Amino acid sequence: MSKNDFPLPQDWRDAVLVGRIDMGEGPTPVVVKDGRMFDVSKTAPTVSELLEKWKGAPQGKDLGDINDLGLQTAWSNGAKPKIKLLAPVDLQCVKAAGVTFAVSAMERVIEERAKGVPSKAQAIREELASRIGTDIRKVVPGSPEAAKLKDVLIADGLWSQYLEVAIGPDAEVFTKAPPMSSVGWGDYVGVRTQSTWNNPEPEIVVVVDRTGKAVGATLGNDVNLRDYEGRSALLLGKAKDNNAASALGPFIRMFDDKFTINDVRQAVVELEIVGTDNYRLEGRSTMADISRDPLDLVKQTVSEHQYPDGFALFLGTLFAPTQDRDVKGSGFTHKEGDVVRISTPKLGVLENRVTTSKAAPPWNFGISDLMKNLAKRGLLDA
Repeated sequence: MSKNDFPLPQDWRDAVLVGRIDMGEGPTPVVVKDGRMFDVSKTAPTVSELLEKWKGAPQGKDLGDINDLGLQTAWSNGAKPKIKLLAPVDLQCVKAAGVTFAVSAMERVIEERAKGVPSKAQAIREELASRIGTDIRKVVPGSPEAAKLKDVLIADGLWSQYLEVAIGPDAEVFTKAPPMSSVGWGDYVGVRTQSTWNNPEPEIVVVVDRTGKAVGATLGNDVNLRDYEGRSALLLGKAKDNNAASALGPFIRMFDDKFTINDVRQAVVELEIVGTDNYRLEGRSTMADISRDPLDLVKQTVSEHQYPDGFALFLGTLFAPTQDRDVKGSGFTHKEGDVVRISTPKLGVLENRVTTSKAAPPWNFGISDLMKNLAKRGLLDA
């Protein structure tokens, strides 16, 4: 692994990290502290339980310096790694907040008006920009100013269900993926075989315990199918929840005196896409531009719902690629083999390679499989 591919935060020796690995026996919760990795499965056999009990990093079996563990991607040509890095959550439900940035809101309106046809997007984009301008960027969701803007847009025939969740009082929060289905760093991400207009969504993901308290954060790729959702918002499930369509990692960085929710609020999330055709695309998402505070999104998620195993919440992205890849006017879409790197200094690098949801390794290890595995290893005795 080259220095540029190193997945940990830049200040990794000062960070307390939680994750999961597989050394051949099954999923194992680990804590990384002072640059060393500890197996804490005898204290907490699941990450969900570990975070529920969290009072600082617990004792565990020292597995060695993180530099010496030989982390490799699934597409590496090297020897089979002795340790596989898994998504850092297990029993938690994976939720997502949508349309939390102004640019994202406008792109959703464009998808809707284009009916999922990418070649129509640019003309609609230019029309909306000339008529709405940047007003939406300045509006606080749910405020009196937002209500006035809504009235103006309705009168002008420009209102959309996406603008409702962008500037209205209620955030869009949906279930992105079932527990245990997310992939981790170095694994494949999948898009539906029939999709012809899709993209990664680089996001920060807050991790919340069973009491509704945000305890840490990680990186996520909320893989998105623009053609499916553009045809109908009722296709959101097919656009978002597919095999290998949720990537999380590399680790959860726990909140402490060196990493707080304010670091999430001020983060800049970088995106790099490199194709086998030598195509390259870079982008960024500046969390300071988010229209709803991360803790408000958490509060809306738990306002009338309980999550006894906790949850992970994608916070949304302002990245909506419009750069043409092949055909002029058709914008960006993935090709198989694309390598996607999502990074921010305090959380590290999440790297995945694109394939189809059918070609990606099938998700065949669920909650019942995990319980059987933990029982066989004697980790449920307590």
